[in-house]
Amino acid sequence: MKKLTNKEKEIMELYWQYGPMFVRELQEHYAEPRPHFNTLSTIVRILEREGFLDHKQFGNTYQYYPLISEAEYGRKSIAGIIKNYFDDSYVSAVSSFVKEEKISVEELRELIDQIENSEK
Repeated sequence: MKKLTNKEKEIMELYWQYGPMFVRELQEHYAEPRPHFNTLSTIVRILEREGFLDHKQFGNTYQYYPLISEAEYGRKSIAGIIKNYFDDSYVSAVSSFVKEEKISVEELRELIDQIENSEK
């Protein structure tokens, strides 16, 4: 899955928060000075082309809605990072976090306990 640019992620976060919207409605969620309508429209069409959004037509205008949830995007992003940077090994990723002290051994034990208890 393609990684979203900062602007694309900003727009997707608004769709995830507010649901289906026309570009004009999207524009209203920005503080002044708001991004130009054409700029937002271009980014929304890119997001649609890349499979993040789809639309319903109402007359000569489109209402866009997300095709992927924020949680799903997060899961796929993490999977992509692990695939690209840790040779598709979750063990290598977790090991890296432990080595860099991003997660303590005690936190790792707690995680293992949670996983074992959820399987029961």
